[in-house]
Amino acid sequence: MPGKLLFLPGALGRTQFWEPVASRLAHPAAQVQVGWPGFGATPSDPTIGDIDDLVASVAAQVDQPTALIAQSMGGIIAMRVALARPELVTHLVLAVTSGGIDVAGMGGQDWRPAFHETHPLLPRWLSTCQEDLSARLPTVMAPTLLLWGDCDPISPVAVGARIAALLPRAQLHIIEGGDHNLAQAHAARIAALIDAHLGRD
Repeated sequence: MPGKLLFLPGALGRTQFWEPVASRLAHPAAQVQVGWPGFGATPSDPTIGDIDDLVASVAAQVDQPTALIAQSMGGIIAMRVALARPELVTHLVLAVTSGGIDVAGMGGQDWRPAFHETHPLLPRWLSTCQEDLSARLPTVMAPTLLLWGDCDPISPVAVGARIAALLPRAQLHIIEGGDHNLAQAHAARIAALIDAHLGRD
């Protein structure tokens, strides 16, 4: 059972993204809302200048049995930390992951141009990362909950199905009417699914 829950945001790095879900969880583990340094309200950190630095920073917070709960581009961070710290990452929750796999090849809309136009001051090293972890995902042994919506143009259900096929211990839940914001729009249902998942060995 995890003693800590690390909530990882999407490309905007907003620490408050997961709050509607986190506030509804019954699981007793300590909750940590992670922000990306230099994004939004999270102060810059001179030691973090690329995705490798960010992965190392998050991995350093995995100092006890920990579940990683990640939104969109936070999914690539969660998957890489799970690969780096398999002895301590007990569970994964990946919601509408848009990184770490060939999303465009499975029909996903390229959100990056509009994102960069809307948020020109944000660092780009996370949003532009297109690393493909497909070959490494079969080695991730942590039980994984995959949360997808059937109305998400950015990360369509085909992406969740592909990740489910690659991860040995994955369960895919599809939320009817869910889009890329499903964790906030369906917070009560998502919290119940996460609580059930965290009780899984």
